[in-house]
Order: sequence, then C-alpha cells, then structure tokens
Amino acid sequence: MSLYLFRDRTDAGQQLAQKLVHLKAAKPLVLALPRGGVPVGIEIARALNAPLDLLLVRKIGVPTQPELALGAVVDGDEPHTFINKGIARAAHISEAELAAATKREIEEIGRRRHLWLAGRHQVPIAGRTAIVVDDGVATGASIRVALKAVKAERAARVILAAPVAPPDTARELRADCDEAVFVATPEDFVAVGSFYQDFRQLEDSEVKDLLAHAQAKAA
Repeated sequence: MSLYLFRDRTDAGQQLAQKLVHLKAAKPLVLALPRGGVPVGIEIARALNAPLDLLLVRKIGVPTQPELALGAVVDGDEPHTFINKGIARAAHISEAELAAATKREIEEIGRRRHLWLAGRHQVPIAGRTAIVVDDGVATGASIRVALKAVKAERAARVILAAPVAPPDTARELRADCDEAVFVATPEDFVAVGSFYQDFRQLEDSEVKDLLAHAQAKAA
C-alpha cells in the first residue's frame, strides 16, 4: 500500500474532481493558482466541463526583509491589493515604497499571464460560481488573499478546492468562502509535498503547454 495520497498533481485533480461533481450544474469557472494548481485545475475543469483560468497571486515583501509578507496583489480587471497595515507601520514603509513594491508585483503578474497565456484575457468572474484551486494548502496565506480577490470580483459563489490541507487551516478557510472541499485533512500534516509521490516543480514551458492543451480541448 502506498504511503502517498496522490501519485502526482493529475491524480490529485482527478480525486478532487470526484468531490466537486455536485457543482457541474452551476456551470462553474475554475481558477488555478500557478504553478502547482494548474494540473489539478485542469482535471477539475475537464470533469465539470468548465472553463479554466489562472489566478495569479504575488506576495509584496518588506523591502529590507523580502521574506516577510507586507501584503499581496492578485490579478483581475483591476488588480486587488491587500496590505497588512500593522506590518507597514512597524517597518516604517512609506506610501512611495509601498506603491513601488505593488507596481513591481503587478508588472510581474502581467509578465506571467503573457508568458503562460499569451496575453489571453481573463474569463469574467462576476456572477459565476468560482472554484479556486491549488495543489495543497499549508498556512493558507495565499489562498486567503485569492479568495478575497475573487469575492471582490463579485463572484456569485466562491469555492475553495485543494487536495490536502492541515485540519486547523481547513477549518479556518471554510469561513473565507461559501464551500471548501478537500480530499484529505490529515492530522500528521508536515508539508504539502509529503503527500505526493511526484511533487516536482513545474517549468514555465510545462505550464504553458498544459494551458494551451486545455484551451484547445475546450474549443
């Protein structure tokens, strides 16, 4: 018997899709967080006969401590920015510094959307049932920002879907969306990758090819 829950992200997406079939009639939109959420999201989109798009989230780091999250920006018709004002005050971040850091991340989001989707416009979110997908959740920080951004885009319902998450984080995230669906929430959670037999990092070219193939299948 395998010690892993999932062979790879494709297998994880197929298992997760089985738990989402009740949403098919709602004609949902699948929003994948790259890179790891893309192969998971593709399987869900295929099972639900739903369009697939990317949801790009970029951390805004404190200039002197880039690993410390000052906030985040999420792409959209008008990019959504979320700032931890307490950290901004404590780190003495000026409005000019904050604006410059935000601008850099928005530009990076644009670069990545162009790289992976060749400039294809976003699928409109307003009025849709939106399923936000990643390959797993650890702290939930990026997912929380993504869920807030999708709500701000006026989605009719916001669904979180991830193969695996720690139980405490899973419980907390249920309050941030209309429904949260997981394959497993193991008590012995260490890291997302520990539940996958194959959890290698995807290259940009692979993400681009996966998305192009998914778009061709949908067409």
